Amino acid sequence: MKYYIIAGEASGDMHGANLIRALKKNDPGAEFRCFGGDMMKEAGASLFLHYRDMALMGGIEVLRRLPVVIKNRKLCRKDLLLYRSDVLILIDFSGFNLPMARFAAGNGIKVIYYISPKLWAWAKWRVKTVRTAVDKMIVNLPFEKDFYKDHGIDAEYFGNPVLDSITQFEEQYIEDNEFHKKNGLDGRKIIALLAGSRKQEISLLLPEMLSVVPYYKDYQFVIAGAPAISPAFYGKIIHANNVKIVYGKTYELLKHSYAAVVTSGTATLETALLGVPEVVVYKTSALTFFIGNFFVKVKYFSLVNLILNRDTVKELLQKNLATGIRTELERIVFNSDYRSHMLEDFDILRKKLGLPGVAGRVAKRITELVSSFENHTS
Repeated sequence: MKYYIIAGEASGDMHGANLIRALKKNDPGAEFRCFGGDMMKEAGASLFLHYRDMALMGGIEVLRRLPVVIKNRKLCRKDLLLYRSDVLILIDFSGFNLPMARFAAGNGIKVIYYISPKLWAWAKWRVKTVRTAVDKMIVNLPFEKDFYKDHGIDAEYFGNPVLDSITQFEEQYIEDNEFHKKNGLDGRKIIALLAGSRKQEISLLLPEMLSVVPYYKDYQFVIAGAPAISPAFYGKIIHANNVKIVYGKTYELLKHSYAAVVTSGTATLETALLGVPEVVVYKTSALTFFIGNFFVKVKYFSLVNLILNRDTVKELLQKNLATGIRTELERIVFNSDYRSHMLEDFDILRKKLGLPGVAGRVAKRITELVSSFENHTS
């Protein structure tokens, strides 16, 4: 069986890699090609394009690089047809992947969407594309199944794939008393800074995060380096701040952290599941934010609060981030009752998400679907 997988950022690359490994167990002869990253390549996929060439955020940012988006979409369409895959698996990345779903469906290629784009938040009108072009939608948030049901689509939920990554890390993790020393850190407690994986969001959010560093001299701030971002890029933003960068050890960094400031996205969920009290931030260009206010209609924007449907972590959006981060860190760091309540909610969150082994269950279902596709066409 031949699979083509498309993911547009680091988290999607990670989930794609776990899925590839699980699919190989069901089908040892399976072949994979991807538009993704290093993790899918290491898992055994032939890498056609790297997501670093498409790591965009916000409508205006996408428009600025529209020629690149169009070029890569054309290249990807051509490659998909040349590869002659049995199925196209899409991971989030809606602006690129929904048009690819239409293209694949129009060319007789079956489409499975693994990790639904957040259409419930900002683009309910795009559900029509899912209905007409996607053969099976697999969601990764519990409430998304009901969202699609309300729109006449039989989506399936097997748990959140972040559980697999966290569980795998926890099973293999050995407490490292030398973590600080190995990474050039001193003995102070760590406040982790997860500023995102794209240059645009890092440029907007990391300066806001760094603004609070002078107020916490008894703590050290450590940036979780994104794999596709060079130290030189971070260096231009850090300037004179005494802040370290740790690459390739985000989970380990969080395990050694007392608190974290996290850009909205999958990382907020990972931080919570690793038991680190956090404040969630998000910022985009002023024009994108202005336009977004007309389309995004959700009560919360962090995954933690969305899943729990309550204010567990503080969400800071667009304005006054520096002041908000400082105020919230004071509560997280110095208010023991506040910390305890947040950590109790994180335990509830883990139970809500279900059991680990998500990639295996999804792979089993995809294998069944591909078999049914074959029987239907034969």
